[in-house]
Amino acid sequence: MKKLILFAAVLMVSFFNIKNANAQVSLNINIGSQPVWGPTGYNHVDYYYFPDIDTYYYVPSGQYIYQNGGRWVWVNSLPSQYGNFDVYNSYKVVINKPKPYLQNNTYVNQYSKYKNYGGKQTIIRDSRDAKYYVVKGHPNYNGNKSVVINKNINRPTRTQKSVLRVNQPKPSQNNGRNEQKDKGRNNNANKGNNREGRGNGRG
Repeated sequence: MKKLILFAAVLMVSFFNIKNANAQVSLNINIGSQPVWGPTGYNHVDYYYFPDIDTYYYVPSGQYIYQNGGRWVWVNSLPSQYGNFDVYNSYKVVINKPKPYLQNNTYVNQYSKYKNYGGKQTIIRDSRDAKYYVVKGHPNYNGNKSVVINKNINRPTRTQKSVLRVNQPKPSQNNGRNEQKDKGRNNNANKGNNREGRGNGRG
């Protein structure tokens, strides 16, 4: 009885751990919320930092955060002073820390080297990875919010092959019986021949 209770307790703990792990994974993946101009390679993003204009973008609300008169302002679109700024071709830094704009000096010092960055970041819009098809604005957008992340990147995926089975006629059971009958007839004929031979020898 004690073993049964212990087994049930272990089973319940395992169930809750799996459930919590699944919930945590679903919360930590927000690819569908990332903007189409965001860089690829991140399953979860809270903030983007733009070194070119010293501005942040908060992914969950889709708002820009910039300094205006010494305070941080949240807006749905960039003001006219940033009219020439191109979010698609600018460098974006992913930051997954709460309120990074309150530590702005740290990020300015760390990422100022990426101002007017001449390199190229692959953005979600240009990716052909199917997991980004949930991002609205992607050329292959399908609106499906379930995202499949392949953790075993180096492991080749197996493809299922359809197997065509050809119906072959089964050998009829009578064939075996006919063969046995034929063998029996041949044996009887041989026996008759042997008898005839013996009779001739006696005469």
